[in-house]
Amino acid sequence: MERAGDPFIARGRTDAHDRLFEADEPLAALQQRCGGEIPGVVAVPELLEVVRKARTLGLRLARTIRAIDGDEIVRAWVEVAPDGEPEGGCTIGIGTWQTAPMPPESDVAASERRIAIDRAVAELTARLDARQGVLTVETSALDLRELATRMRRNLGRAWSELVELADIEHRQPLHWRLLDGARCRVPESTRLWTVTLVPLGRPEAGSAGFELLLVADAPLAEAPAAPSATAEQPTTSFGRELTPVLRQPIARIIANAETIRTRLAGPLAEEYSNYAADIAAAGQHLLSLIEDLSDLEVVEAEDFTTAPDRIDLADLARRAAGILGVRAQERGIVLIAPGEREALPAVGEFRRVLQILLNLVGNAIRYAPEGSRVTLSLRGSDGRAQITVADEGQGLSVEQQAAVFTKFERLGRTGDGGAGLGLYISRRLARAMNGDLTVESAAGEGARFTLELPTAN
Repeated sequence: MERAGDPFIARGRTDAHDRLFEADEPLAALQQRCGGEIPGVVAVPELLEVVRKARTLGLRLARTIRAIDGDEIVRAWVEVAPDGEPEGGCTIGIGTWQTAPMPPESDVAASERRIAIDRAVAELTARLDARQGVLTVETSALDLRELATRMRRNLGRAWSELVELADIEHRQPLHWRLLDGARCRVPESTRLWTVTLVPLGRPEAGSAGFELLLVADAPLAEAPAAPSATAEQPTTSFGRELTPVLRQPIARIIANAETIRTRLAGPLAEEYSNYAADIAAAGQHLLSLIEDLSDLEVVEAEDFTTAPDRIDLADLARRAAGILGVRAQERGIVLIAPGEREALPAVGEFRRVLQILLNLVGNAIRYAPEGSRVTLSLRGSDGRAQITVADEGQGLSVEQQAAVFTKFERLGRTGDGGAGLGLYISRRLARAMNGDLTVESAAGEGARFTLELPTAN
């Protein structure tokens, strides 16, 4: 398509569906290296954006675009004009074409990207204190359940004493930098696990503790075929069979979408960054729904029990506020938690009580107005320990209070990402621990959710 005296070094043409059906080099080669075909939809994101705008607006547009071509960045001056035909496409002219090596990724950016991906695909996460003692632990892997149970029974003990570290012969305690990236084995698991330790606190890394992530080297092998189903035995258990299978691929989708959204893989138009953000948000919603349904199956099982122990409600309140502090700051909400010297002994399962508080505080942050406060307060009397989460939101009517703990009840809210299971599950958990979860509210005066548990003598 190039002609003598043509100001363009290459030309191309698209149809009414933004498919590139004619292209000179080097545009044709770039289209293919970016995963596209000829004919096929324009595969260079920034060029596709210009083509769509020119076609939609019916205007001639010119600008510099960027594209990632292997280890190089391509910068090209393009002019795109509608071809003038009804329901037609566009002509593309390439005025300049420059390539440059990709700038090296900084150590900080590389580390942050690695942590973001590991956090999304980890099958066990734990919060550690400054000495790497276990504070909380969560797992989605069937073959890590026993490890998680041991960790909960040994709160405060160094996590590295509860696994088998590969190729490390140093004596305890081990510096966190020796453990970050190490391999470990778990007696109940046939898989090999990679350790990621994320130091928390500044200026000294780890002064506020650590986040522990265990990432498997391979997916969990398929479980043996279950016995034939009977009327008393369903063929599929959602929580025990499907949740571990679905969680990892969805987490990888979220991680990849976040990598695209944050432009860690290279320059990207704002429009496509927003698309990636939507994908990540949808993935998070789906993952939350799966985990809620898994919890629902657990708490509704006839043999469901908790493992009550002596806990401190004040400590758990501070933990919940710390975990959700960033989310609150994003909305300008102040979290008021019990002071460091406050304590309220109670009897309950540490993990389940924290789950309830995270749900209550998360709801308060989600529905309270920006710039307001969410308060966690304590009270003990008559052999009962109470913690109340109060917000300054619109409050609940009498009818809403009667329905708020109902399964799948969302009180008419749409688009908030919830499934209407959190409060239902939380009340079931509270009652399984010989406690209760109640609400007090009035329209326009906020809501007060109170978790009550037996007092520890």
